[in-house]
Amino acid sequence: MKRPVFIIFAVIISFIFFSGTTAFAYPEITAKSAILIDAASGRVLYEQNAHERLPQASTTKITTALIALENAKLTDKIHIPYDFINPGESSIYLEPGEVHTLEDLMYSLLLKSANDAADAIAIGVAGSLEKFIGMMNKRVADLGLKNTHYVNTHGLHHEDHYSSAYDLAMIARETLKIKEFRNIIVTDRHTLPWAGNEYSRVVYNGNRLLGKYDGADGVKTGYTRQAGSCLVVSATRNGMQLIAVVLNCSGMYDEVPKLLDYGFKNYQLKNCTKC
Repeated sequence: MKRPVFIIFAVIISFIFFSGTTAFAYPEITAKSAILIDAASGRVLYEQNAHERLPQASTTKITTALIALENAKLTDKIHIPYDFINPGESSIYLEPGEVHTLEDLMYSLLLKSANDAADAIAIGVAGSLEKFIGMMNKRVADLGLKNTHYVNTHGLHHEDHYSSAYDLAMIARETLKIKEFRNIIVTDRHTLPWAGNEYSRVVYNGNRLLGKYDGADGVKTGYTRQAGSCLVVSATRNGMQLIAVVLNCSGMYDEVPKLLDYGFKNYQLKNCTKC
């Protein structure tokens, strides 16, 4: 009689640990709201007024991208309606009757932060702005986020359009799971056609930390007069990805590196079989 064969699987789980070396003090952050999280676990490593509802400006477009990429393909054709109204400010000057791939419009959304691209994507994916915005609000509610509400796809100021540093970090964490999103947000520039013109549109990435901060790989900038300067940044080193968010921060390109440095110096990933 054969004895049963038992196969033992050794499960190795990655955890984020305090480094155990010299502890680096909390960075001094002047942003009205800030947070630093570990992307893999969602663990909060630093926070300052992280749940306060604040204007979020164009960081809104992270959720616009999330909904679009979850409900359409980059190769899908987006027809600009003949009654299309450009919401203004940052724009690639889309004209009624134009046809673009979702891919081209996504680059315009995330690199140029084009407000007209945001609305065009919404109409093309959902059929109307109202339906798409409803999808945005439902998605963040499904993530369990309680301090975010959208009334538009782009982030131009409205009293009922807001988020928090914590919510934005969690939204970025979710969106970074999508390969197409990750590929777009690290691109320096992208060219898309412009029918009837002698030259094409070229959009450039507005995230100044890319290529300057070691490991930076996203995500999105934002600014309105009411929101101030806003920035969501991800960076990866030695397999550990961190997400930092600052809202209403005049020195965002100085303060986000402080947050990320704090995380990388104080925490590291370790494999644990007994945790």
